[in-house]
Amino acid sequence: MIDAHTHIQFPVYDAEREAVLARALAAGVAKMIAVGTQGATSRAAIDLSVANPKSVWATVGFHPNHLDSAWHHDKSELKDPFQEKFEIGVLAELARHPRVVAIGECGLDYYRLSVNGEVNTNLRIRQREVFQSQVHLALELKKPLMIHCRPTKGTDDAYEDLFSMLAQVTAIPRVIHFYVGSPQMTRRFVEAGFYFTFGGVITFSHDYDEQIRIIPIDRILSETDAPYVAPLTRRGKRNEPAFIVETVQCLAEIKEVSLMEMERSIDRNVEEIFGI
Repeated sequence: MIDAHTHIQFPVYDAEREAVLARALAAGVAKMIAVGTQGATSRAAIDLSVANPKSVWATVGFHPNHLDSAWHHDKSELKDPFQEKFEIGVLAELARHPRVVAIGECGLDYYRLSVNGEVNTNLRIRQREVFQSQVHLALELKKPLMIHCRPTKGTDDAYEDLFSMLAQVTAIPRVIHFYVGSPQMTRRFVEAGFYFTFGGVITFSHDYDEQIRIIPIDRILSETDAPYVAPLTRRGKRNEPAFIVETVQCLAEIKEVSLMEMERSIDRNVEEIFGI
């Protein structure tokens, strides 16, 4: 099995990272992609991949939530409360490393941009600018995009903007992680050739079932987004790649295929997108 989006390079795993990797391999998780969220975590992802060349690959990116002046320090992600500034040159240098298989996670996050009903238009514009810079980098290096996109609650607004920015960008694979779009939006993304990752949330919520049924099996990947959102039997615990087994089983059930067929399809998709 494959965890196509995890953050096992984060400091929350420092005390037992080797044990986490060992548990993943013991559970049959043969490949893991450690996803960067800014310069420091992207660098850590590369270092972890270099140390584990047969099982871990890296991405390099700048998460849109790191642009907000009201940035929240997540101690699981970063030891020190230092808000890193976006510098495309820093990311570009890291992205050229041979262990880097994608640019991201990068994208748009409008979930917290409305205060008392008023939208922070300037931050939306800044998010789009920074995302566009990373899209250009991905095109330059011919590497896939690992996309973070979270709309305002109850809307598809961020997905609408994402679609307008990327619908015609077909030279590289576009992977939307932790996808939560409406069925209508899903059909548009499918027609435009996007890929999608799903994680532990699908094991305890049926809000994603219709979207998963709409998406062809050859566009679906499995993820944990560890350390976040553990699956049903592990809810409330820190997530880790070994737990992806439950998610893949759920995907197979929703798509009405065997577990083996789901595993093989995800493996083919990962090989096609990331070359691993």
